[in-house]
Amino acid sequence: MADEVVGTEQPFHRRIRSFVLRDGRITVAQQEALDKLWPVYGLDPAQPLDAEAAFGRRAPLVLEIGFGNGDSLVEHAAANPDKNYIGIEVHRPGVGHCLMGIGRQGVENLRLYRHDALEVLEHCIPDGTLSGVQLYFPDPWPKSRHHKRRIVNDRFVNLVARKLKQDGTFHAATDWEQYAQHMLEVLKACPLLANAASEGDFVDGEALRPGTKFEQRGRRLGHGVWDILYRKV
Repeated sequence: MADEVVGTEQPFHRRIRSFVLRDGRITVAQQEALDKLWPVYGLDPAQPLDAEAAFGRRAPLVLEIGFGNGDSLVEHAAANPDKNYIGIEVHRPGVGHCLMGIGRQGVENLRLYRHDALEVLEHCIPDGTLSGVQLYFPDPWPKSRHHKRRIVNDRFVNLVARKLKQDGTFHAATDWEQYAQHMLEVLKACPLLANAASEGDFVDGEALRPGTKFEQRGRRLGHGVWDILYRKV
């Protein structure tokens, strides 16, 4: 049985999801971080987000979807103290690991949801409030029969565009070239977003974001990585 999602009090409309929520082994340290730090850094998906209250200040707000174990997100937030960051992840061990990183590095400009990202975007994030949305290495669902599970589709892109501020950016990265081409097709169809690459369709991801262990392992094996940056116009 899949574990429950923290803070869920209201039912949301059921739909095809871009993830499979499975039980995962959680370490003692991860559970301790959840017990001690979630009340400080966790956000409730049943309530609209009040970013100023959550962070105690006003600052550009960046949201990352599916942060995995959170190492790169914690690094990103620590390197940009002038911005506020929100991470969304459904898997409890990953959230616990991210909280460990927050506590270890003393990061104060990062808050977390453990919930479905589309539901958070739809029900919690006010329109026109995000300076950036980050989606790094989402599940590519490579089999044709599973393409309907890919998070990047017309509905998702239009929702992201609605939540972004003017000139806000959507930055995606994948190591599946076919998924990168799919993302481009969907993004090009959204009239509110324009490709921000100076040349061609892709940007230099290494200049824009911390690398992940997953990405570094892939590069050692000769895998390509495609970064896409679109801006709200």
